[in-house]
Amino acid sequence: MTIIVSVKINDGVVMAADSAGTMGSGQIYLHANKISHLCEGLPVGAMSTGVGGIGNESVETLMKDLRRRFAGRDPEHPDWRLDPASYTMEQVATRLRAFFFDEKASAGHEPTNLQLRLCGYSAGRSLAEVWQVSMTGRDCPPPRRIMDETAFGVLWDGQYEALNRLVLGVGFDIADVLAKHGLRPQEAKRLQEKLVQDLYTALSVPAMPMRDAIDLARFLVETTIGFVRFAVLLPKSVGGAVQIAAITKHEGFQWVQGGNLAADGRDQRG
Repeated sequence: MTIIVSVKINDGVVMAADSAGTMGSGQIYLHANKISHLCEGLPVGAMSTGVGGIGNESVETLMKDLRRRFAGRDPEHPDWRLDPASYTMEQVATRLRAFFFDEKASAGHEPTNLQLRLCGYSAGRSLAEVWQVSMTGRDCPPPRRIMDETAFGVLWDGQYEALNRLVLGVGFDIADVLAKHGLRPQEAKRLQEKLVQDLYTALSVPAMPMRDAIDLARFLVETTIGFVRFAVLLPKSVGGAVQIAAITKHEGFQWVQGGNLAADGRDQRG
């Protein structure tokens, strides 16, 4: 498990994540890189939550393999090169799914639970989009656009509980709790929807400055890390350093915090 957060505003989209990586064995490491610049020179990035790898390959390495293809540096897949003048986010999302699920996960023998969030701009467009590829067991539906160009706000995935309570006003298991206290399942579901409508807290507006969107994304990841650290019954699968990247129309993909870390913790963004 992990926490990934995206904050989409008029000026771009911020991506933030913790750096705890959970292996199939259950071992947790604290220096996983979950955010990737998906194509050199283009304003496109991706981040992941779920398993830390497929087979013997980490998600980070697989992202770099895909980046190589998108840049036209994989002689076996020359048609995967993204044309800077005409590529679309839908095209990138479709190939992200094809690479991770069709080519990698489907070739293995173990079910794969991995969510990939794709953020960035189609060629020539003024506003960003957010797409998602969800691999659950042996199933992976087509990529889904979860924020079009006209949608704005905060989205999170992975360890939901802290931000569900903070933003939505209710925990992940609220429907079960309401049923436990006597409400019928359908009544509990309806009340849950009403509670979220009444308790939802808006944390961003489309016109907020990019610097503030970065601070918000950092705050939300750090809040989840602290919540998981001190919550007695939650597995300690969120933690480590916070990674943040910002994607804007003119500056493209830029590391704000984190990136590739050296063994001594120094930032090697370049």
